[in-house]
Amino acid sequence: MILALVCVAAVVAAVIQRVTGLAFILVLIGPAVLVYGPVQGVTVAVLLAIIASAIALPSAWREVDWRRTLWLLVAGLVAAPFGVLLTRLLPEAALLFTIAGMAAVALLAHLLGGIVAASLRGTRGAIVSGAVAGFMHASSGLSGPALAAFAVGDRWDQRRFAASAQVILLGYGLVSVLLRGLPTVSPADLIVLGVCTAAGILGGALLTRVVPVVLARRVMLWCAWAGTVVVFLRGVLTVAS
Repeated sequence: MILALVCVAAVVAAVIQRVTGLAFILVLIGPAVLVYGPVQGVTVAVLLAIIASAIALPSAWREVDWRRTLWLLVAGLVAAPFGVLLTRLLPEAALLFTIAGMAAVALLAHLLGGIVAASLRGTRGAIVSGAVAGFMHASSGLSGPALAAFAVGDRWDQRRFAASAQVILLGYGLVSVLLRGLPTVSPADLIVLGVCTAAGILGGALLTRVVPVVLARRVMLWCAWAGTVVVFLRGVLTVAS
């Protein structure tokens, strides 16, 4: 039953990522952390995000904007070790609150989108955004908002951004897993979750023509806020116990 919760979240997250280009971990982080804990849960989510991006990438390859992509990727990879260091320094309760806080900031980032995005342009904006995204991906998996802020500020075409994001997230994910190590959860769980993620991406490819992006984003927000609240409450219970 508990595994089924993460499986459903993985399918929904994969469909949303295929439709919008982002938000896989934002949707999955709550259930993953609830079931596997703050360290292993994030690692599982990052590993599944690698699968999602790897499957989505071939169909998006021709649309990748390599100039922007490489700046964001390099800056993020430099910052990633500091994100992993944070997870090793914080105790479990503090890490749960940190993940919940990062998720909340990610979900509310659109309120400051115009102000923040205005300063995130060109090569300098890519370096700043990439560094923030890489740090957050390695520590919590939540790199999407920083990437999206740069896309808005630099007036990046949505289709090319969504394609490029798959390369960036794949790179961030591979380095994050390399630094964090593979999750120690049951191999059977990982296989099932990997299959669910692949099914969600493939299903999302079929739904892109019939599911409005607006609806996908709304479902993403509902799932992400529910997961954020659950992670926060788990932190409260950890402190109280």
